[in-house]
Amino acid sequence: MRLMPLPKRVLQCGRISLDLSQPHVMGILNVTPDSFSDGGKHNGKDQAVAYALQMIADGATVIDVGGESTRPGASTVEVEEEIRRVVPVVNELSKHEVIISIDTSQPEVMRAAVQAGAHIWNDVRALTRPQALETAAELNIPVIIMHMRGEPTTMNNLNQYADVTTDVIKELQQRVDDALEVGIKPENIMVDPGFGFAKNAQQNLKLLNEFYKLNDMGYPILSALSRKRFIGEALGGADAQNRAVGSVAAHLFSIQQGACMVRAHDVKAMSDAIKVWNAVNHLGL
Repeated sequence: MRLMPLPKRVLQCGRISLDLSQPHVMGILNVTPDSFSDGGKHNGKDQAVAYALQMIADGATVIDVGGESTRPGASTVEVEEEIRRVVPVVNELSKHEVIISIDTSQPEVMRAAVQAGAHIWNDVRALTRPQALETAAELNIPVIIMHMRGEPTTMNNLNQYADVTTDVIKELQQRVDDALEVGIKPENIMVDPGFGFAKNAQQNLKLLNEFYKLNDMGYPILSALSRKRFIGEALGGADAQNRAVGSVAAHLFSIQQGACMVRAHDVKAMSDAIKVWNAVNHLGL
């Protein structure tokens, strides 16, 4: 494992400039009834907005709003329903000084969300849906391109790699190249290695141990490890609600190796951990 200082980078999110030379917390806001960890807790607008505001108070710089679960075996959601879940929450959050990310693979959902005030497209399917690449280029917003194979219903059967880290980087680079080809600006691209998506526990651990290799791609990196199943396995079988400490530790390993943003359920704990990390590295003194 290597300590990788974060380079000077700025991600332009509407009128907000996000300094990526220090790590940020992206708070997870699932407005769904069936997400693996918190499904149903925040799927009403008032509940969702109140929870988002608490995460902002706890240190989240970005709120990631998702209207469709991507857990293994999750059922698909119609576009109209996803918009119905997401857009009212974005409308309310846009009244506050916070960056809003949308966890979706649907271009129609992203268009509606941007019109309502969203800033970032976070796509677990790496802009592979029809017209997704073209829509991202047209909207001219930051995009997070994540590595996954197949769909949530099939991904667990697609975890055959010659070398997981090498293969993930190669496949991510292909999607980045596709994005650049349609006109998505390099400064709008972030990458995410996709922990837990088409990867078993040992592969996830190897990818985390070699996370620093992702820096060779030259793009800011999001680490999304929060409450993942392999964290629970490393803790001896802990359920999703008891993986907070393990998730914070894993995220800090990725920050040490160059992650500039971590996607977290437990925002307060993660923010506090980053403050200590900053102090130890003489960044916060």
